[in-house]
Amino acid sequence: MNDSVPALEARQLSKSFGGFQVVRDVNLALEKGARRALIGPNGAGKTTLINLLAGRLKPDSGSIAMAGVAVTQLGEAARARAGLGRTFQINSLFRNLTVFENIYLAVSEHLGGARHIARPALAEAEAVRRTERVIADLGLHGAALVQQLPYGDQRLVEIAIALALEPKVLLLDEPAAGVPQGESRLILDLVAALPAEIAVLLIDHDMDVVFRFARRITVLAQGSILADGPPEEIARHARVREVYLGKRLDV
Repeated sequence: MNDSVPALEARQLSKSFGGFQVVRDVNLALEKGARRALIGPNGAGKTTLINLLAGRLKPDSGSIAMAGVAVTQLGEAARARAGLGRTFQINSLFRNLTVFENIYLAVSEHLGGARHIARPALAEAEAVRRTERVIADLGLHGAALVQQLPYGDQRLVEIAIALALEPKVLLLDEPAAGVPQGESRLILDLVAALPAEIAVLLIDHDMDVVFRFARRITVLAQGSILADGPPEEIARHARVREVYLGKRLDV
């Protein structure tokens, strides 16, 4: 990938539901290795924007490109094969299957649609390799049933699935949402240790997490970008303080 070309770029992206415009003319570019946070009050359009970037929703107008290649018309699976991974606010794991089976099934499906693996046996072997590697890297127990895991570990499995797909861009939608305080450190440590070459866009309401993680912060309000810049600039931004962070924020 040419480092001068954004890993993911949205231009003039807009989306309405009925007569309500949820995302309005958003421009966003993630460079290779980006560590960016997307914040804003409830109802600002953050999850809708993530769904547009991931291909779950189609925009009413605007364009999306990955590494300079247009993907606006591609669906979620095709964008995943192009290198875009994501997690959700609420995990969508198969609770009655093991950790290994959850990761393997996702990777196997992903590889099954990839043109560069023409033979099923090769796809199966590659799926096993990726599954075993990410389980070892994250210290997970492959034989454990998901339904028996603490919720924090279930969120780790979801991130493991995203990483096993070997993304170039990773969208993390509140990865520690619903995780008890004592378990959230596992999630935050994993996010901090993500491979340096992956461009990461993180949504989170915990400002401690945001300001520790992000090298750049984008603030969304009423579907539009209110501010964008390094953390220290966002912390001083008067309008951001007023509508979201609180006037007494001290970073």
